[in-house]
Amino acid sequence: MSWRSLLARAIHYHREPHSRYVQLATVSPDGMPHNRTIVFRGFLRDTDTLKFVTDNRSKKAEDIKNNPKGELCWYFSKTREQFRLAGSLELIEVDHPDRTAQWQELSAKSKAQFFWATPGLPRLSDGEFLETTEVLFPPANFCLLLLHPKEVDHLNLRGNPQTRTIYQHKNSVWEGIEVNP
Repeated sequence: MSWRSLLARAIHYHREPHSRYVQLATVSPDGMPHNRTIVFRGFLRDTDTLKFVTDNRSKKAEDIKNNPKGELCWYFSKTREQFRLAGSLELIEVDHPDRTAQWQELSAKSKAQFFWATPGLPRLSDGEFLETTEVLFPPANFCLLLLHPKEVDHLNLRGNPQTRTIYQHKNSVWEGIEVNP
């Protein structure tokens, strides 16, 4: 079974909203690793590319612009599966059909965050975090964040022995090899 099928099955089984939270690691311009939680927004059309959103004023966006390599880790507690996906990150910052479509899918509360004060700067007042009315088009700081995986490490902690498969994307084809957990 492909990693994509295994991941889709785990996502389907874990339908709680918190199961869409994943940890993304990037590297800052000074070479330090940075890890944060982001929300999985689905796959890009019929590809293996994963979608997220971010603010281009954030440190995360700065890290990605400096070094587009990243890895995310996703743990599913009910099935006891871990997926680590490594690859290249891409920020879609300009008018693009996928960026606009993703904006339309966000809740009003999620959209409001992109009108708040610049992330990471000193907080001045709660007035910087006002609710907004429905906005049809994304502001300039809204980015669609894509992860184009090149390697997927799937660890299944159920069973004795546990199983682990590493999938690598080579010559436009995914190849999987079972390894020791």
